[in-house]
Amino acid sequence: MARLPTRRELADRLDELERDLKIATAGAAGGAVLARSPAVRAAALTGARAVSPYALAVDALVREEESLLGRGAIGLAESAEALASGVEARARREGLPIAGRPAVAPKKKPTSKFNKAIKAGMKVVRASTSYGKKGTISNSKKAFSAVTKTASAINKGKKVAKTGIKRKIGLAIRKIL
Repeated sequence: MARLPTRRELADRLDELERDLKIATAGAAGGAVLARSPAVRAAALTGARAVSPYALAVDALVREEESLLGRGAIGLAESAEALASGVEARARREGLPIAGRPAVAPKKKPTSKFNKAIKAGMKVVRASTSYGKKGTISNSKKAFSAVTKTASAINKGKKVAKTGIKRKIGLAIRKIL
């Protein structure tokens, strides 16, 4: 017949398990922070291996609300909360997104004069019938090419074309550049 452990032996074993669980909790929190550290991971796994489900159940029955399982859960929750608050603070400092939205709204890049000129030129093209009916552009590559070439020429100081759609584009662009 097997000998049952005494209360003293059970208490000593529970204290040992509690120490192991604290090591495992600290190791898990450290492992989350230092995910690439093999030493921290090894300490966490060593501590976790020593705590068996049977020992946790006995501890919960003996100590009830002050059980190892309860204290371990509380410790783990506290370390996870501290880790989350640290991650959030760092994300806010560096302007990284938190839960899918940026901590600080990114500044909108100002539109350059050349891009404003291109926009004005494309507006003229859309209003004319040169590259398709009014309001639409049938050959957008050709239209965009004409607008950018005209804008570039005017930007360099060349004259506006005498007639046609290129003159209309050039007059609109000249107002901006």
